[in-house]
Amino acid sequence: MKFSRHYLILAIVLIVGTSLRFWDLELKPLWLDEVITALFSLGKTYENIPLDVLLPLKSFREIFTLNPGTNCPAIAQNIIKYSTHPPVFFCLMHAWVETALNSPVKHSLVWVLRSLPALFGVGAIVSIYYLNRIAFSKSAGLVGAAVMAVSPFAVYLSQEARHYTLPLFLITLSLITLIQIQQDIFQQKRRLLVWLNWVIINSIGLYVHYFFILVILAEIATILVLLYQAKPKAKYLLISASFSLLPFLLFLPWLPIFLGHSNRPETDWISQPQHIIPLAQTLLGWLLMVIILPVESQSLWVAIPLGILMLIFGIWLGWQVVQGIKQLWRNPQTHLATLTLGSFTIFVLLEFFVIIYILGKDITIAPRYNFVYYPSFCALLAGSLVVRDGEKKRSTITYLILAGLISSIFVVNGLAFEKPYNPQRVAKNMLQERSIPVMVVMAYKDTQDIALGLSFALGIDKFQPKLCQNNSETCPKFAFLSATSAYKTVWESLTKLPKSSKLPLNLWVVAPGLKRDNYPEKLAISSQTNCTKNSSAYYRIGVPYQKYKCN
Repeated sequence: MKFSRHYLILAIVLIVGTSLRFWDLELKPLWLDEVITALFSLGKTYENIPLDVLLPLKSFREIFTLNPGTNCPAIAQNIIKYSTHPPVFFCLMHAWVETALNSPVKHSLVWVLRSLPALFGVGAIVSIYYLNRIAFSKSAGLVGAAVMAVSPFAVYLSQEARHYTLPLFLITLSLITLIQIQQDIFQQKRRLLVWLNWVIINSIGLYVHYFFILVILAEIATILVLLYQAKPKAKYLLISASFSLLPFLLFLPWLPIFLGHSNRPETDWISQPQHIIPLAQTLLGWLLMVIILPVESQSLWVAIPLGILMLIFGIWLGWQVVQGIKQLWRNPQTHLATLTLGSFTIFVLLEFFVIIYILGKDITIAPRYNFVYYPSFCALLAGSLVVRDGEKKRSTITYLILAGLISSIFVVNGLAFEKPYNPQRVAKNMLQERSIPVMVVMAYKDTQDIALGLSFALGIDKFQPKLCQNNSETCPKFAFLSATSAYKTVWESLTKLPKSSKLPLNLWVVAPGLKRDNYPEKLAISSQTNCTKNSSAYYRIGVPYQKYKCN
Protein backbone atom coordinates (compact mmCIF):
# COMPACT_ATOMS: atom_id res chain seq x y z
CA MET A 1 0.00 0.00 0.00
CA LYS A 2 2.87 2.39 0.79
CA PHE A 3 4.44 1.53 -2.57
CA SER A 4 1.21 2.31 -4.44
CA ARG A 5 0.63 5.53 -2.49
CA HIS A 6 4.18 6.73 -3.17
CA TYR A 7 3.92 6.34 -6.93
CA LEU A 8 0.35 7.66 -7.00
CA ILE A 9 1.62 10.90 -5.41
CA LEU A 10 4.50 10.99 -7.90
CA ALA A 11 2.03 10.58 -10.78
CA ILE A 12 -0.12 13.45 -9.45
CA VAL A 13 2.99 15.64 -9.11
CA LEU A 14 3.93 14.91 -12.74
CA ILE A 15 0.41 15.64 -13.97
CA VAL A 16 0.34 18.97 -12.12
CA GLY A 17 3.85 19.90 -13.28
CA THR A 18 3.08 18.97 -16.89
CA SER A 19 -0.22 20.86 -16.86
CA LEU A 20 1.42 24.04 -15.56
CA ARG A 21 4.15 23.88 -18.20
CA PHE A 22 1.84 23.29 -21.16
CA TRP A 23 -0.96 25.58 -19.96
CA ASP A 24 -1.57 28.48 -22.41
CA LEU A 25 1.82 28.12 -24.10
CA GLU A 26 0.79 30.44 -26.93
CA LEU A 27 -0.87 33.08 -24.75
CA LYS A 28 2.06 35.52 -24.94
CA PRO A 29 3.88 36.63 -28.13
CA LEU A 30 7.50 35.62 -28.62
CA TRP A 31 9.95 38.08 -27.11
CA LEU A 32 13.41 39.04 -28.42
CA ASP A 33 15.37 35.91 -27.41
CA GLU A 34 12.55 33.60 -28.48
CA VAL A 35 12.48 35.29 -31.89
CA ILE A 36 16.18 34.45 -32.23
CA THR A 37 15.39 30.83 -31.34
CA ALA A 38 12.66 30.78 -33.99
CA LEU A 39 14.89 32.25 -36.70
CA PHE A 40 17.76 29.81 -36.27
CA SER A 41 15.54 26.78 -35.64
CA LEU A 42 13.57 27.46 -38.82
CA GLY A 43 16.79 27.65 -40.81
CA LYS A 44 16.59 31.43 -41.29
CA THR A 45 18.98 34.28 -40.50
CA TYR A 46 18.82 38.06 -40.28
CA GLU A 47 19.50 38.12 -44.03
CA ASN A 48 15.93 36.87 -44.56
CA ILE A 49 14.45 39.98 -42.94
CA PRO A 50 13.46 42.82 -45.31
CA LEU A 51 15.15 46.00 -44.12
CA ASP A 52 14.68 49.68 -45.03
CA VAL A 53 11.32 49.06 -46.73
CA LEU A 54 7.73 49.57 -45.58
CA LEU A 55 5.66 46.41 -45.72
CA PRO A 56 2.26 45.21 -44.46
CA LEU A 57 2.69 43.36 -41.22
CA LYS A 58 1.46 40.09 -42.70
CA SER A 59 4.49 40.11 -45.04
CA PHE A 60 6.70 39.27 -42.05
CA ARG A 61 4.88 35.98 -41.50
CA GLU A 62 6.93 34.49 -44.34
CA ILE A 63 10.04 34.88 -42.21
CA PHE A 64 8.62 32.47 -39.64
CA THR A 65 8.14 29.54 -41.98
CA LEU A 66 10.30 26.43 -42.08
CA ASN A 67 13.20 26.39 -44.52
CA PRO A 68 12.93 22.78 -45.76
CA GLY A 69 16.44 22.75 -47.18
CA THR A 70 18.24 23.41 -43.91
CA ASN A 71 19.99 20.90 -41.63
CA CYS A 72 22.02 20.84 -38.43
CA PRO A 73 25.41 21.75 -40.03
CA ALA A 74 23.78 24.74 -41.75
CA ILE A 75 22.17 25.83 -38.48
CA ALA A 76 25.54 25.47 -36.73
CA GLN A 77 27.13 27.74 -39.33
CA ASN A 78 24.41 30.35 -38.78
CA ILE A 79 24.96 30.09 -35.02
CA ILE A 80 28.69 30.61 -35.46
CA LYS A 81 28.12 33.73 -37.55
CA TYR A 82 25.19 35.39 -35.83
CA SER A 83 24.86 34.07 -32.27
CA THR A 84 26.73 33.57 -29.01
CA HIS A 85 25.56 30.05 -28.18
CA PRO A 86 26.45 26.42 -28.93
CA PRO A 87 24.34 24.66 -31.61
CA VAL A 88 22.82 21.51 -30.07
CA PHE A 89 19.62 23.05 -28.71
CA PHE A 90 18.87 24.79 -32.01
CA CYS A 91 19.43 21.58 -33.97
CA LEU A 92 17.08 19.72 -31.63
CA MET A 93 14.53 22.50 -31.94
CA HIS A 94 14.76 22.37 -35.75
CA ALA A 95 14.04 18.63 -35.75
CA TRP A 96 11.18 19.17 -33.30
CA VAL A 97 9.62 21.99 -35.35
CA GLU A 98 10.01 20.07 -38.61
CA THR A 99 8.28 17.02 -37.09
CA ALA A 100 5.51 19.06 -35.46
CA LEU A 101 4.70 21.17 -38.51
CA ASN A 102 4.49 18.07 -40.71
CA SER A 103 2.33 16.09 -38.29
CA PRO A 104 -1.46 15.72 -38.78
CA VAL A 105 -2.09 17.44 -35.41
CA LYS A 106 -1.58 21.14 -36.06
CA HIS A 107 -0.39 23.69 -33.52
CA SER A 108 0.75 27.28 -33.87
CA LEU A 109 4.47 27.93 -34.29
CA VAL A 110 4.58 29.63 -30.86
CA TRP A 111 3.16 26.49 -29.21
CA VAL A 112 5.60 24.23 -31.07
CA LEU A 113 8.62 26.35 -30.14
CA ARG A 114 7.71 26.45 -26.46
CA SER A 115 6.55 22.84 -26.15
CA LEU A 116 10.04 21.32 -26.42
CA PRO A 117 11.44 23.34 -23.48
CA ALA A 118 8.24 22.50 -21.58
CA LEU A 119 8.91 18.81 -22.21
CA PHE A 120 12.48 19.15 -20.91
CA GLY A 121 10.97 20.91 -17.89
CA VAL A 122 8.89 17.81 -17.18
CA GLY A 123 12.05 15.70 -17.54
CA ALA A 124 13.69 17.88 -14.89
CA ILE A 125 10.89 17.01 -12.44
CA VAL A 126 11.54 13.29 -12.95
CA SER A 127 15.31 13.71 -12.63
CA ILE A 128 15.09 15.80 -9.42
CA TYR A 129 12.94 13.03 -7.94
CA TYR A 130 15.67 10.48 -8.63
CA LEU A 131 18.44 12.84 -7.45
CA ASN A 132 16.81 13.35 -4.06
CA ARG A 133 15.86 9.71 -3.79
CA ILE A 134 19.47 8.51 -4.03
CA ALA A 135 20.86 11.50 -2.12
CA PHE A 136 18.44 11.55 0.82
CA SER A 137 15.31 9.38 0.74
CA LYS A 138 12.22 8.41 -1.26
CA SER A 139 10.21 11.05 0.63
CA ALA A 140 12.78 13.69 -0.26
CA GLY A 141 12.45 12.58 -3.87
CA LEU A 142 8.70 13.18 -3.81
CA VAL A 143 9.02 16.57 -2.14
CA GLY A 144 11.81 17.60 -4.54
CA ALA A 145 9.64 16.67 -7.52
CA ALA A 146 6.66 18.54 -6.04
CA VAL A 147 8.73 21.66 -5.32
CA MET A 148 10.08 21.76 -8.87
CA ALA A 149 6.67 20.94 -10.37
CA VAL A 150 5.09 24.10 -8.91
CA SER A 151 8.18 26.32 -8.74
CA PRO A 152 7.34 29.61 -10.51
CA PHE A 153 10.96 29.84 -11.64
CA ALA A 154 10.90 26.36 -13.20
CA VAL A 155 7.51 26.99 -14.84
CA TYR A 156 8.77 30.33 -16.21
CA LEU A 157 11.83 28.68 -17.76
CA SER A 158 9.71 25.83 -19.15
CA GLN A 159 7.47 28.26 -21.03
CA GLU A 160 10.39 30.01 -22.72
CA ALA A 161 11.38 28.96 -26.23
CA ARG A 162 15.01 29.06 -25.09
CA HIS A 163 17.78 26.71 -24.04
CA TYR A 164 17.31 26.78 -20.26
CA THR A 165 15.28 23.69 -19.38
CA LEU A 166 17.49 21.39 -21.46
CA PRO A 167 20.64 22.32 -19.48
CA LEU A 168 18.51 22.32 -16.31
CA PHE A 169 17.59 18.71 -17.07
CA LEU A 170 21.20 17.81 -17.95
CA ILE A 171 22.57 19.50 -14.82
CA THR A 172 20.20 17.44 -12.67
CA LEU A 173 21.35 14.26 -14.44
CA SER A 174 24.96 15.34 -13.91
CA LEU A 175 24.30 15.86 -10.19
CA ILE A 176 22.87 12.34 -10.02
CA THR A 177 26.18 10.98 -11.34
CA LEU A 178 28.03 13.30 -8.92
CA ILE A 179 26.16 11.77 -5.97
CA GLN A 180 27.03 8.30 -7.31
CA ILE A 181 30.69 9.33 -7.60
CA GLN A 182 30.55 10.59 -4.01
CA GLN A 183 29.17 7.24 -2.87
CA ASP A 184 31.89 5.39 -4.79
CA ILE A 185 34.65 7.53 -3.30
CA PHE A 186 33.64 6.73 0.27
CA GLN A 187 32.86 3.07 -0.45
CA GLN A 188 36.15 2.58 -2.32
CA LYS A 189 34.33 1.52 -5.51
CA ARG A 190 35.36 2.15 -9.11
CA ARG A 191 32.24 2.11 -11.30
CA LEU A 192 33.58 3.26 -14.65
CA LEU A 193 30.05 3.40 -16.07
CA VAL A 194 29.19 6.18 -13.58
CA TRP A 195 32.19 8.21 -14.68
CA LEU A 196 31.36 7.54 -18.33
CA ASN A 197 27.81 8.84 -17.79
CA TRP A 198 29.25 11.92 -16.08
CA VAL A 199 31.52 12.59 -19.08
CA ILE A 200 28.75 12.10 -21.66
CA ILE A 201 26.20 14.30 -19.87
CA ASN A 202 28.65 17.13 -19.27
CA SER A 203 30.10 16.95 -22.78
CA ILE A 204 26.63 17.28 -24.29
CA GLY A 205 25.95 20.12 -21.84
CA LEU A 206 28.93 22.11 -23.13
CA TYR A 207 27.39 22.05 -26.61
CA VAL A 208 24.00 23.13 -25.22
CA HIS A 209 24.96 26.14 -23.08
CA TYR A 210 28.32 27.73 -22.32
CA PHE A 211 27.39 28.06 -18.64
CA PHE A 212 27.94 24.31 -18.42
CA ILE A 213 31.61 25.23 -18.02
CA LEU A 214 30.63 26.59 -14.59
CA VAL A 215 28.80 23.35 -13.81
CA ILE A 216 31.78 21.14 -14.63
CA LEU A 217 34.28 23.32 -12.75
CA ALA A 218 32.01 23.37 -9.68
CA GLU A 219 31.61 19.60 -9.83
CA ILE A 220 35.36 19.06 -10.18
CA ALA A 221 35.94 21.34 -7.18
CA THR A 222 33.31 19.35 -5.24
CA ILE A 223 35.02 16.06 -6.17
CA LEU A 224 38.31 17.48 -4.88
CA VAL A 225 36.61 18.30 -1.56
CA LEU A 226 35.26 14.75 -1.38
CA LEU A 227 38.64 13.24 -2.23
CA TYR A 228 40.27 15.34 0.47
CA GLN A 229 37.73 14.06 2.99
CA ALA A 230 37.95 10.38 1.95
CA LYS A 231 41.72 10.22 1.17
CA PRO A 232 41.36 7.31 -1.30
CA LYS A 233 44.18 5.41 -2.97
CA ALA A 234 46.36 7.13 -5.58
CA LYS A 235 44.81 4.99 -8.34
CA TYR A 236 41.40 6.52 -7.71
CA LEU A 237 42.90 10.00 -7.81
CA LEU A 238 44.35 9.25 -11.25
CA ILE A 239 40.99 7.96 -12.53
CA SER A 240 39.20 11.03 -11.22
CA ALA A 241 41.68 13.42 -12.83
CA SER A 242 41.56 11.60 -16.17
CA PHE A 243 37.76 11.56 -16.46
CA SER A 244 37.42 15.15 -15.19
CA LEU A 245 39.42 16.44 -18.16
CA LEU A 246 37.51 14.49 -20.82
CA PRO A 247 34.54 16.91 -21.27
CA PHE A 248 36.97 19.76 -21.93
CA LEU A 249 38.95 17.66 -24.39
CA LEU A 250 35.75 16.80 -26.25
CA PHE A 251 34.92 20.52 -26.34
CA LEU A 252 38.20 21.46 -28.04
CA PRO A 253 36.76 21.46 -31.61
CA TRP A 254 34.34 24.20 -30.58
CA LEU A 255 36.78 26.12 -28.37
CA PRO A 256 37.88 28.69 -31.01
CA ILE A 257 34.22 29.48 -31.73
CA PHE A 258 33.50 29.86 -28.01
CA LEU A 259 36.40 32.30 -27.66
CA GLY A 260 35.06 34.27 -30.62
CA HIS A 261 31.55 34.31 -29.17
CA SER A 262 32.77 35.56 -25.80
CA ASN A 263 33.95 38.83 -27.39
CA ARG A 264 30.83 39.56 -29.46
CA PRO A 265 28.85 42.76 -28.76
CA GLU A 266 25.61 40.81 -28.10
CA THR A 267 26.77 40.33 -24.49
CA ASP A 268 27.30 44.05 -23.89
CA TRP A 269 23.75 44.46 -22.51
CA ILE A 270 24.92 42.96 -19.19
CA SER A 271 25.71 45.91 -16.93
CA GLN A 272 28.58 46.53 -14.54
CA PRO A 273 27.99 45.50 -10.89
CA GLN A 274 26.87 48.18 -8.45
CA HIS A 275 28.33 47.62 -4.97
CA ILE A 276 26.30 44.96 -3.09
CA ILE A 277 23.32 45.04 -5.44
CA PRO A 278 24.32 41.66 -7.03
CA LEU A 279 24.16 40.09 -3.57
CA ALA A 280 20.66 41.46 -3.02
CA GLN A 281 19.62 40.27 -6.48
CA THR A 282 20.99 36.82 -5.70
CA LEU A 283 18.82 36.60 -2.58
CA LEU A 284 15.86 37.85 -4.61
CA GLY A 285 16.55 35.12 -7.16
CA TRP A 286 16.29 32.51 -4.41
CA LEU A 287 12.95 33.97 -3.32
CA LEU A 288 11.60 33.87 -6.89
CA MET A 289 12.36 30.16 -7.04
CA VAL A 290 9.58 29.51 -4.53
CA ILE A 291 7.16 32.45 -4.69
CA ILE A 292 6.34 35.39 -6.95
CA LEU A 293 3.24 37.56 -6.73
CA PRO A 294 2.04 40.20 -9.22
CA VAL A 295 4.39 43.05 -8.26
CA GLU A 296 5.63 43.93 -11.77
CA SER A 297 3.96 46.87 -13.54
CA GLN A 298 1.55 47.36 -10.64
CA SER A 299 0.57 50.43 -8.65
CA LEU A 300 2.59 50.97 -5.48
CA TRP A 301 -0.45 50.28 -3.28
CA VAL A 302 -0.56 46.80 -4.84
CA ALA A 303 3.17 46.11 -5.30
CA ILE A 304 4.35 47.12 -1.82
CA PRO A 305 2.00 44.90 0.26
CA LEU A 306 2.56 41.93 -2.07
CA GLY A 307 6.32 42.50 -1.97
CA ILE A 308 6.26 42.58 1.85
CA LEU A 309 4.19 39.38 1.87
CA MET A 310 6.76 37.67 -0.37
CA LEU A 311 9.59 38.84 1.89
CA ILE A 312 7.88 37.57 5.05
CA PHE A 313 7.25 34.20 3.39
CA GLY A 314 10.89 34.03 2.26
CA ILE A 315 12.24 34.80 5.75
CA TRP A 316 9.93 32.23 7.34
CA LEU A 317 10.83 29.55 4.78
CA GLY A 318 14.54 30.41 4.99
CA TRP A 319 14.49 29.81 8.75
CA GLN A 320 12.84 26.40 8.23
CA VAL A 321 15.40 25.46 5.55
CA VAL A 322 18.42 26.49 7.65
CA GLN A 323 17.20 24.37 10.57
CA GLY A 324 16.60 21.43 8.23
CA ILE A 325 20.03 21.67 6.58
CA LYS A 326 21.62 21.60 10.03
CA GLN A 327 19.82 18.32 10.68
CA LEU A 328 20.89 16.95 7.29
CA TRP A 329 24.49 17.91 8.08
CA ARG A 330 24.48 16.24 11.49
CA ASN A 331 22.83 13.04 10.28
CA PRO A 332 25.52 10.51 9.19
CA GLN A 333 23.18 9.08 6.53
CA THR A 334 22.67 12.44 4.77
CA HIS A 335 25.89 14.29 5.68
CA LEU A 336 27.85 13.39 2.53
CA ALA A 337 24.98 14.16 0.14
CA THR A 338 24.50 17.53 1.90
CA LEU A 339 28.24 18.20 1.61
CA THR A 340 28.18 17.30 -2.10
CA LEU A 341 25.16 19.37 -3.12
CA GLY A 342 26.06 22.21 -0.77
CA SER A 343 29.65 22.39 -2.08
CA PHE A 344 28.43 22.40 -5.69
CA THR A 345 26.01 25.26 -4.96
CA ILE A 346 28.64 27.30 -3.13
CA PHE A 347 31.20 26.82 -5.90
CA VAL A 348 28.72 27.93 -8.57
CA LEU A 349 27.86 31.03 -6.54
CA LEU A 350 31.59 31.80 -6.18
CA GLU A 351 31.93 31.49 -9.97
CA PHE A 352 29.01 33.86 -10.40
CA PHE A 353 30.70 36.45 -8.20
CA VAL A 354 33.95 36.06 -10.14
CA ILE A 355 32.01 36.84 -13.33
CA ILE A 356 30.29 39.76 -11.60
CA TYR A 357 33.12 41.48 -9.73
CA ILE A 358 36.21 40.43 -11.69
CA LEU A 359 34.88 40.21 -15.25
CA GLY A 360 32.44 43.09 -14.64
CA LYS A 361 29.28 41.30 -15.87
CA ASP A 362 26.37 41.45 -13.41
CA ILE A 363 24.54 38.30 -14.49
CA THR A 364 22.25 38.50 -11.44
CA ILE A 365 20.13 41.09 -13.29
CA ALA A 366 18.66 38.16 -15.26
CA PRO A 367 17.20 35.60 -12.79
CA ARG A 368 17.04 32.98 -15.56
CA TYR A 369 20.80 32.38 -15.25
CA ASN A 370 20.18 30.82 -11.84
CA PHE A 371 19.28 27.64 -13.73
CA VAL A 372 22.93 26.65 -13.25
CA TYR A 373 22.47 25.84 -9.55
CA TYR A 374 18.69 25.61 -9.31
CA PRO A 375 18.67 21.75 -9.26
CA SER A 376 20.99 21.60 -6.24
CA PHE A 377 19.06 24.44 -4.57
CA CYS A 378 15.79 22.56 -5.11
CA ALA A 379 17.28 19.28 -3.87
CA LEU A 380 18.62 20.83 -0.66
CA LEU A 381 15.39 22.76 -0.09
CA ALA A 382 13.30 19.59 -0.33
CA GLY A 383 15.74 17.51 1.69
CA SER A 384 15.83 20.09 4.49
CA LEU A 385 12.04 20.09 4.82
CA VAL A 386 11.65 16.32 4.88
CA VAL A 387 13.87 15.90 7.95
CA ARG A 388 11.80 18.33 10.03
CA ASP A 389 9.50 17.01 12.75
CA GLY A 390 5.96 15.67 12.04
CA GLU A 391 3.28 18.34 11.89
CA LYS A 392 5.76 21.18 11.34
CA LYS A 393 7.15 19.33 8.33
CA ARG A 394 3.74 18.72 6.77
CA SER A 395 2.54 22.30 7.23
CA THR A 396 5.75 23.82 5.83
CA ILE A 397 5.67 21.59 2.75
CA THR A 398 1.96 22.32 2.24
CA TYR A 399 2.45 26.10 2.44
CA LEU A 400 5.46 25.92 0.11
CA ILE A 401 3.62 23.91 -2.54
CA LEU A 402 0.53 26.11 -2.26
CA ALA A 403 2.62 29.28 -2.63
CA GLY A 404 4.38 27.77 -5.64
CA LEU A 405 1.12 26.70 -7.26
CA ILE A 406 -0.47 30.15 -6.88
CA SER A 407 2.73 31.80 -8.14
CA SER A 408 2.88 29.51 -11.18
CA ILE A 409 -0.70 30.44 -12.10
CA PHE A 410 0.39 34.09 -12.08
CA VAL A 411 3.38 33.21 -14.27
CA VAL A 412 1.30 31.32 -16.82
CA ASN A 413 -1.14 34.22 -17.12
CA GLY A 414 1.58 36.83 -17.61
CA LEU A 415 1.14 38.51 -14.21
CA ALA A 416 4.60 37.49 -12.97
CA PHE A 417 7.96 36.94 -14.71
CA GLU A 418 6.74 39.22 -17.48
CA LYS A 419 8.45 38.79 -20.84
CA PRO A 420 11.39 41.22 -21.25
CA TYR A 421 10.39 44.21 -23.42
CA ASN A 422 6.83 42.86 -23.07
CA PRO A 423 5.76 42.75 -26.75
CA GLN A 424 2.20 42.01 -25.64
CA ARG A 425 1.90 45.31 -23.77
CA VAL A 426 3.69 47.20 -26.54
CA ALA A 427 1.23 45.82 -29.10
CA LYS A 428 -1.80 46.74 -26.99
CA ASN A 429 -0.48 50.29 -26.49
CA MET A 430 0.05 50.71 -30.22
CA LEU A 431 -3.39 49.35 -31.09
CA GLN A 432 -5.44 51.42 -28.63
CA GLU A 433 -7.22 53.28 -31.45
CA ARG A 434 -8.44 50.33 -33.49
CA SER A 435 -10.19 52.50 -36.07
CA ILE A 436 -7.00 54.33 -37.12
CA PRO A 437 -4.32 52.56 -39.24
CA VAL A 438 -0.94 52.00 -37.64
CA MET A 439 2.59 52.30 -39.00
CA VAL A 440 5.55 51.17 -36.87
CA VAL A 441 9.14 52.17 -37.56
CA MET A 442 11.88 50.21 -35.78
CA ALA A 443 15.22 52.02 -35.78
CA TYR A 444 17.98 49.40 -35.65
CA LYS A 445 21.70 49.51 -34.97
CA ASP A 446 22.43 45.79 -34.72
CA THR A 447 20.84 42.36 -35.05
CA GLN A 448 19.50 42.51 -31.48
CA ASP A 449 17.39 45.54 -32.46
CA ILE A 450 16.12 43.66 -35.51
CA ALA A 451 15.06 40.69 -33.39
CA LEU A 452 13.38 43.07 -30.93
CA GLY A 453 11.49 44.73 -33.78
CA LEU A 454 10.32 41.33 -35.01
CA SER A 455 8.96 40.53 -31.53
CA PHE A 456 6.92 43.75 -31.62
CA ALA A 457 5.72 42.93 -35.14
CA LEU A 458 4.58 39.47 -33.99
CA GLY A 459 2.83 41.01 -30.99
CA ILE A 460 0.95 43.52 -33.15
CA ASP A 461 0.07 40.80 -35.64
CA LYS A 462 -1.42 38.75 -32.78
CA PHE A 463 -3.67 41.59 -31.56
CA GLN A 464 -4.36 43.48 -34.80
CA PRO A 465 -7.97 44.36 -35.77
CA LYS A 466 -9.87 41.73 -37.72
CA LEU A 467 -10.55 44.16 -40.59
CA CYS A 468 -6.87 43.81 -41.55
CA GLN A 469 -7.74 40.40 -42.94
CA ASN A 470 -9.90 41.92 -45.69
CA ASN A 471 -8.55 45.43 -46.15
CA SER A 472 -4.84 45.88 -46.82
CA GLU A 473 -5.12 49.66 -46.47
CA THR A 474 -6.00 49.39 -42.80
CA CYS A 475 -3.51 46.59 -42.07
CA PRO A 476 -0.63 47.74 -39.82
CA LYS A 477 2.61 48.42 -41.67
CA PHE A 478 6.13 47.95 -40.37
CA ALA A 479 9.57 49.15 -41.42
CA PHE A 480 13.11 48.58 -40.16
CA LEU A 481 15.18 51.72 -40.75
CA SER A 482 18.93 51.81 -40.15
CA ALA A 483 20.26 54.03 -37.36
CA THR A 484 23.85 52.78 -37.45
CA SER A 485 25.29 56.25 -38.04
CA ALA A 486 22.74 58.50 -36.28
CA TYR A 487 19.01 58.91 -35.79
CA LYS A 488 19.08 61.75 -38.30
CA THR A 489 19.33 59.11 -41.03
CA VAL A 490 16.12 57.51 -39.72
CA TRP A 491 14.20 60.79 -39.98
CA GLU A 492 15.55 61.25 -43.51
CA SER A 493 14.60 57.70 -44.48
CA LEU A 494 11.05 58.31 -43.29
CA THR A 495 10.54 60.96 -45.98
CA LYS A 496 11.40 58.39 -48.67
CA LEU A 497 8.67 55.96 -47.64
CA PRO A 498 5.71 55.58 -50.02
CA LYS A 499 2.78 57.92 -49.37
CA SER A 500 0.16 56.45 -47.08
CA SER A 501 -3.13 55.90 -48.92
CA LYS A 502 -5.25 56.26 -45.79
CA LEU A 503 -5.14 59.11 -43.27
CA PRO A 504 -5.22 59.89 -40.38
CA LEU A 505 -2.44 57.52 -39.33
CA ASN A 506 -0.77 56.63 -36.04
CA LEU A 507 3.00 56.44 -36.47
CA TRP A 508 5.01 54.70 -33.74
CA VAL A 509 8.78 55.13 -33.67
CA VAL A 510 10.83 52.65 -31.63
CA ALA A 511 14.29 54.11 -31.12
CA PRO A 512 16.60 52.13 -28.76
CA GLY A 513 18.77 54.45 -26.69
CA LEU A 514 16.99 57.67 -27.73
CA LYS A 515 15.94 59.99 -24.90
CA ARG A 516 12.40 61.32 -24.71
CA ASP A 517 13.35 64.93 -25.44
CA ASN A 518 15.38 63.89 -28.49
CA TYR A 519 12.33 62.66 -30.39
CA PRO A 520 11.58 65.41 -32.96
CA GLU A 521 8.38 67.42 -32.48
CA LYS A 522 7.45 66.79 -36.12
CA LEU A 523 8.29 64.10 -38.63
CA ALA A 524 7.53 63.74 -42.32
CA ILE A 525 6.60 60.41 -43.87
CA SER A 526 6.84 60.75 -47.64
CA SER A 527 6.97 64.21 -49.09
CA GLN A 528 3.27 64.96 -48.49
CA THR A 529 2.43 63.73 -44.97
CA ASN A 530 3.49 65.41 -41.73
CA CYS A 531 3.26 63.85 -38.27
CA THR A 532 3.11 65.59 -34.88
CA LYS A 533 4.46 64.11 -31.67
CA ASN A 534 1.87 63.09 -29.10
CA SER A 535 3.61 63.98 -25.84
CA SER A 536 1.16 61.98 -23.73
CA ALA A 537 1.86 58.78 -25.71
CA TYR A 538 5.48 58.13 -24.87
CA TYR A 539 6.35 54.74 -23.37
CA ARG A 540 9.50 53.03 -22.24
CA ILE A 541 9.81 49.32 -21.54
CA GLY A 542 13.49 48.50 -22.00
CA VAL A 543 13.40 50.65 -25.13
CA PRO A 544 11.43 53.88 -25.79
CA TYR A 545 8.61 54.18 -28.30
CA GLN A 546 6.79 57.38 -29.24
CA LYS A 547 3.48 58.00 -30.97
CA TYR A 548 2.97 60.54 -33.76
CA LYS A 549 -0.32 61.67 -35.30
CA CYS A 550 -0.18 61.93 -39.08
CA ASN A 551 -2.76 63.97 -41.02
